[in-house]
Amino acid sequence: MDVLLDTHAFIWYIEGNTSLTQKARETIEFSADNVYLSIISLWEIAIKTGKNKLTMQNEYDDLLDVLNSLNIEILPITFADTQIYKNLPLHHGDPFDRMIISQAINNNLTIIGCDRAFNDYSVQMLWS
Repeated sequence: MDVLLDTHAFIWYIEGNTSLTQKARETIEFSADNVYLSIISLWEIAIKTGKNKLTMQNEYDDLLDVLNSLNIEILPITFADTQIYKNLPLHHGDPFDRMIISQAINNNLTIIGCDRAFNDYSVQMLWS
């Protein structure tokens, strides 16, 4: 199974936050074939840390090294992702989350995250 981390799941994972479920952590560490983080998540983190709306244990500039050390691949946005995004129903208004949903649909990825609004879309979710 290939998984795509929602932004909060990535942050909780790298910070050892107990809000990340054991099932999610074990999937990331042991059973996922490939673990991805969308470039849109990095954009979201950059915006929020730049505006001091998010603080993290790691400096933003260190995240590429963190990703590499954990074998988490950055998933780029493709034209096909944007086509899916354009046609998604507006169940969820957050543009970052909508792109994560679009990428999961386009790449047949299971999303690791706990946002219940994702359940309104045809994506596989893994949390508890």
